[in-house]
Amino acid sequence: MDRFVSTFTNKIDAKGRVSIPAPFRAVLERDGYASGGAGGIYCYPALEAPALDAGGERLAKKIDGLLAGLPDYSDERDELSVALYGDVQVLAIDGDGRISLPEGLRAHAGLSTQVTFVGLGDKFQMWSPERFAERRERAREKVHQTRKLFGAGNRLSSDEDDGSEGARG
Repeated sequence: MDRFVSTFTNKIDAKGRVSIPAPFRAVLERDGYASGGAGGIYCYPALEAPALDAGGERLAKKIDGLLAGLPDYSDERDELSVALYGDVQVLAIDGDGRISLPEGLRAHAGLSTQVTFVGLGDKFQMWSPERFAERRERAREKVHQTRKLFGAGNRLSSDEDDGSEGARG
């Protein structure tokens, strides 16, 4: 698999270290990160959530792509660069698959004793378990509402195609 998927909760030890879930480490390795080698994962405070965004080279390339779409030296490009790259910390993965979470990142996400890792495809997020439970519930409610809208739109489209439902009601 080449995407970050699923949700895992791991403990933070007394030194601020936490194990990255094995499936996430496997994605990072395929993404160009070699365990025990130079470099690390990119991690920064999420822009609109009390969470941390993290990933490998694919995430960095995505950020580069966002920035490339903005005019050089524009305020928008500079602000996005500061908000993303300015706050990035490159976290090394040790031989046991752990990262050390700096205090500033832990404070932003409200992390104390546990971290919930959430796969989001090209990146993953780290949340406090309690905050993520709330976030997951909000997301499911929104999806439920959106699904109703999509369902209505799909019925209308299929009704127009064959005319059968439209004639009945």
